[in-house]
Amino acid sequence: MRLTTAQALVRFLSRQYAERDGRRHRLIAATWGIFGHGNVAGIGQALLEAGPEAMPFLQGRNEQAMVHAAVGYARQCGRLSAHAVTTSIGPGATNLVTGAALATINRIPVLLLPGDTFATRPADPVLQQLEVPHAGDLSVNDTLRPVSRYFDRITRPEALIPAALQAVRVLTDPVQTGAVTLALPQDVQAEAHDWPEEFFAERVWAVRRPRPDRTELAGAAEVLRGSARPLIVAGGGIRHSGAQAALAEFAEATGIPVACTQAGKGSLPHDHPADVGGIGHTGTDAADELARGADLVIAAGTRLTDFTTASATLFQNPAVRFIGLNLDPYDAHKLAARPLVCDARVGLEDLRDAASGYRVDPSYETTYKERKERWERLVGRAYAAPDEDARPTQVQVLGLLDALVGADDILVNAAGSLPGDLHKLWRARSADQYHLEYGYSCMGYEIPAAIGVALAAPGRPVWALVGDGTYLMNPTEIVTAVQEGVPIKVVILDNHGYASIGGLSGAVGAEGFGTAYRFRASDGSYTGDPLPVDLAANAASLGMAVIRARTVRDLREALAEARSATRPTCVYVQTRTPDTVSGPPPAQAWWDVPVAETASRKAAARAREEYDRQAAQRRRHL
Repeated sequence: MRLTTAQALVRFLSRQYAERDGRRHRLIAATWGIFGHGNVAGIGQALLEAGPEAMPFLQGRNEQAMVHAAVGYARQCGRLSAHAVTTSIGPGATNLVTGAALATINRIPVLLLPGDTFATRPADPVLQQLEVPHAGDLSVNDTLRPVSRYFDRITRPEALIPAALQAVRVLTDPVQTGAVTLALPQDVQAEAHDWPEEFFAERVWAVRRPRPDRTELAGAAEVLRGSARPLIVAGGGIRHSGAQAALAEFAEATGIPVACTQAGKGSLPHDHPADVGGIGHTGTDAADELARGADLVIAAGTRLTDFTTASATLFQNPAVRFIGLNLDPYDAHKLAARPLVCDARVGLEDLRDAASGYRVDPSYETTYKERKERWERLVGRAYAAPDEDARPTQVQVLGLLDALVGADDILVNAAGSLPGDLHKLWRARSADQYHLEYGYSCMGYEIPAAIGVALAAPGRPVWALVGDGTYLMNPTEIVTAVQEGVPIKVVILDNHGYASIGGLSGAVGAEGFGTAYRFRASDGSYTGDPLPVDLAANAASLGMAVIRARTVRDLREALAEARSATRPTCVYVQTRTPDTVSGPPPAQAWWDVPVAETASRKAAARAREEYDRQAAQRRRHL
């Protein structure tokens, strides 16, 4: 079959499927693209020739944002369906790097197809080519190597066959998945080749559920039976495995409480008796107190990041032991854990059966349930907005949203102070309601990711929650939402600056330096009047319906109107700084951000004293 390399790739991708538990999914459901001279005559022509039934096309405005949209889609699809992203060479390709890093860190599949400089080198340099005097085979696309789980440069048409097969293998591998890059020189894209028809046969890639090793399982069960104060830490692997029901059954059979990471929140609904909320630096008092006294921690599908472990200060029981229930051996061995390398769903089912008859003491259950009830009362007070005519705080915005949404609603967020408030306070009603990207915590993820989520979950209300700093990073895909008729709801919380990092700056002795969106004062600092930036007008100029809310009463009505809207809609609100009554509960555990060891300013000196006090609690789990 004589086709160009680009035509062959598009045809191949259109016939790949992933299958798990007997359910088949199209692997590459669509291709995002921005065209330039490096891909327009190759991949662009191939997509046109294939047509929308073979490969749907989505037009983007920013290359990084297209990757974020693809990540949002793939995560919502349980990593069983993904999108491809095509770009030109040069800046179009390097704009992919941040999105690729985000996908790989979060273990979300996305296929990147950046154009590359001529393989045949008819003229050096071509437009947008990086010349490297000591290495003729390098291009800017090599910046994608460290952030890709698989990378290849297709310098000959026939090289596409093994590369494409390897790319799909990685995309469908639950351990290795992440960003996959096939760099496509622009001349090779357009070059014709005689392809074997077998290359285009329909292929179904099984997404495996490996069971635990019998010896590892027996050892884990023995450790579990010997524990008195166990705690489960549920991570994103629970969601990726679809293990929520297995987790609930395990918790109900054993009485073990379940705390969640950012990626794992929603593994149990908020009102499940065993759910004690978020854990770590942004966790609840209930979860963190349980973690400090736990003698066994079952780390289920989590990477155990510094936010989860409070920078290695959280698990304080001298006798604490760990079971690492994880698909990836690398993660299963963290904190010197007893590894249980397996799929989360079958691993929890098998561990429950292996430890049959085990249950925690009733007094332990009573203790953690009382702590959870106490925390819920704090949440209620933080959410309360008794003055209907006042400007709302950020937490009150969340409270009004909490009172409005149902189990079908999906919240998307990634950066700023919102992740901390959401992790501590949000009441997740369904397994996929809470969509927080906190592996890379990338400002600008929310709006494009919400589009991807909405494409994967049509008919469900999808909310992108953004601060003013995040909005300014990446608002361009609003145009895409308008163009495609994707009715996302964007809530802009304007606090005139980088409020999250401003708070951190104050805590570490940097005194909020350079974090406010204000004019310069007479001393040169950014402490003058707020900048006259109208983000609501900006969103309207990009095609969104915009509702401005000034008070609590306005906001309640605006959120309800946005939820029922059938077009992309923005709710804009300027938040006020909370006081000690209406603000969120403070951090319940530490996070290690090094403080200047020597400084002339008193704030830094005081912050260093507190840093040394907290760091002294850090321990190695061996």
